[in-house]
Amino acid sequence: MNFLLFQFGVCTFRYEPNQSTYITKAFNFYIFPKPFSRTSPDIKFICQSSSIDFLASQGFDFNKVFRSGIPYLTQEEESQLREQYEERRSQINGAGPVSYTPTSGTGVCKVPEDQRDFIRMVDCDDDDVLQLNMTINNHVCFSFQRKLIYQTLNSKYPKGLHVETLETEKKERFIQISKVDEEERRRREQQKQQREQEELNDAVGFSRVIRAISKSGKLVVGHNMLLDVMHTIHQFCGPLPEELDDFKEVAMSVFPRLLDTKLMASTQPFKVCHVFVCVFSSYLEPRCPEGIQSYDTSTEQLHEAGYDAFITGLCFISMANYLGSFLTPPKSHISARSKLLEPFFNKLFLMRVIDIPYVNMSGPDCKMSVLICVCRVSGNIQVSWIDDTSAFVCLSQTEQVQIAMNTSRYAESYRIQTYAEYMQSRQKSTHTSRRWTDDGWADTSYSAASGSSRWTNYSSVKKLKTDGQ
Repeated sequence: MNFLLFQFGVCTFRYEPNQSTYITKAFNFYIFPKPFSRTSPDIKFICQSSSIDFLASQGFDFNKVFRSGIPYLTQEEESQLREQYEERRSQINGAGPVSYTPTSGTGVCKVPEDQRDFIRMVDCDDDDVLQLNMTINNHVCFSFQRKLIYQTLNSKYPKGLHVETLETEKKERFIQISKVDEEERRRREQQKQQREQEELNDAVGFSRVIRAISKSGKLVVGHNMLLDVMHTIHQFCGPLPEELDDFKEVAMSVFPRLLDTKLMASTQPFKVCHVFVCVFSSYLEPRCPEGIQSYDTSTEQLHEAGYDAFITGLCFISMANYLGSFLTPPKSHISARSKLLEPFFNKLFLMRVIDIPYVNMSGPDCKMSVLICVCRVSGNIQVSWIDDTSAFVCLSQTEQVQIAMNTSRYAESYRIQTYAEYMQSRQKSTHTSRRWTDDGWADTSYSAASGSSRWTNYSSVKKLKTDGQ
């Protein structure tokens, strides 16, 4: 969480039925949390030298990030800054407590002894103060000293002066003092408040994009996207919860509809063949409106965020349309809201975790700990999930089968049977599998032999059925 996202890629896809093609719009956002005022967050971050080296080798524009990067604020940061803004405005309008040291009974401002020499520069006659226009360098004059200047001038000249801190393009600060009447002072204060409000709105920056995506309810597609979701929430929305269930709740409130193409590519029917064959067998070259950044498959711009988003969208569309070829009659276009895609909604692929292939963001997960507890007396196990509640479990030694069967005899939340018993029960009944239909997944009959060939390498296999676990 100490790292930053420097570039965020988004590519939108809209299907045009009259032209049987997709309209795409790709965007590359360079983002950087530059502070816009002294009260805005000043983010500290770290970087990994190998990552910087890799990005540099790909032609990444670091100058564009640091000089022109779009700022952003989380909702909590924005709320805090707006509260501070309202508090300052109340103080200026006399509706709240002042933020500087009050004056003494004689009307003279109390100045700390070690700052009296410094403050003499503004303790002068009316004619002199009208000429005062000091450049305040941060190394010479700190925020406390600037506050003393405001305090002294407001104390000595309660009316007829307008005092404001301004900043040059080189981040040099200076205090501008002008002699004005009350009407002009109010007008300048209103202008200042309007500028502060616009600065704050601009500081929300890229977070507006994330909020717009969230509010739209559109399907958000990514490839191996768990870390993408976590980084996005942490950087643009708020802190990541420590507990998994809390994280799921937050993630679903930000992105209510997610789909991970890595999970699609790792399951049937894509797993049994080369994914690119599936993808390009139903591929359609999309079209981009004039004046909008566009990509095509003839030129690679790998590791540019917008291009990666473009390719991810193409893979999703092509794989979804490939599923349409299993329908009767086949369909060449599958909508992002099709029931064919329901098995993949809100399930994020887990890398390097063989036994738990994904995190179910909108429901309970298959708990590997349950299997470990059930089979704790049976030594090492290997698991292959059948569905959300059933799995084949391979034991390391044949004699362990009976031990596992004996320990589960009185269990109420799960059922264990040997692989031989499982196959025998299949041979005595009509067996079902799942296939694609126009309304989603449907059960169809299949022979026991089709199931047996899949597991012939397992000498001692048991099937575990749990209740919702």
